[in-house]
Amino acid sequence: MNSKFAMYMLKRLGMAILTIFLVVLITFFTMHAIPASPFSSEKAKSDATIAALEAKYGFDKPVPVQFVNYVWNILHFDFGLSTGWVGNTVFDLIKGGFSYSARIGFSAALIAIVFGVVLGAIAALKRGKWQDKVIQVVTTALVSMPSFVVATIFLLIFGLQLKWFPTLSSEPGGLILPVVSLSLYPMAYITRLERSSMLDVLGQDYIRTARAKGVASRKVIFKHALKNALSPVITYAGPMMAYILTGSMVVENIFSVPGLGRLFVNSMLRTDYMMIMGVTIFLAAMIIFMNFLSDVLYKVMDPRIDLR
Repeated sequence: MNSKFAMYMLKRLGMAILTIFLVVLITFFTMHAIPASPFSSEKAKSDATIAALEAKYGFDKPVPVQFVNYVWNILHFDFGLSTGWVGNTVFDLIKGGFSYSARIGFSAALIAIVFGVVLGAIAALKRGKWQDKVIQVVTTALVSMPSFVVATIFLLIFGLQLKWFPTLSSEPGGLILPVVSLSLYPMAYITRLERSSMLDVLGQDYIRTARAKGVASRKVIFKHALKNALSPVITYAGPMMAYILTGSMVVENIFSVPGLGRLFVNSMLRTDYMMIMGVTIFLAAMIIFMNFLSDVLYKVMDPRIDLR
């Protein structure tokens, strides 16, 4: 690792940390700008009881003091106590929900990348032929459909009508439909990216030179063209995870998956400010980390990239 690459990584890491801090700042003060107390909607609670609860959760302190304490606690992976799920910490609830969201999210990402790259390469190699036209039509349709629409259609057709797959995540195979629903849009987008990038690479001089020297077509495609065409896909990895994580907010509720998306929606219904802040910050940190990782991999895959 040369010094320039190390400085680039430190710069990107510093920007990531600053971004996470800004997310914490905005999320915290947005929640505290809400005039109502998280306990004000509770029935049969006197003012004295509400005051005691606010003291227990630290809501009685000045807002700047609360913010400093909250940031300090986050550094120790302490997101506080949940007000909607009494007796549970926010971190424990997030950890439990993330186990489901991670399985769905990373499975959807893997499917999207593998099938997207393969279909994009096929479309580029068969440019203008029926395979290319079919792939373009299908991917255009999938790109125009949000994940919750796909999830609803899949639930109605394959879950309720044909009964090919279970409709509840707790049943065996219950995560298949949520995973496929979340993977179709990024798969279609990656297919289009890979096709465009592959066509550009196939027109480069070094590809024509390799073919003129009699290098086997398979070797030209897999060793030279496909590898160099992956750069846009790697760049898209960060935004793809953002789409999958935000899309899971609705998809997990459609299929009753007890993941972070469903946890976030339920925390809003229960006015659980601590949980809302915890899930928002956790998801933002995940997206920022994936963007940082994709930037590093982008440079590793293509050393010609100028680091600034």
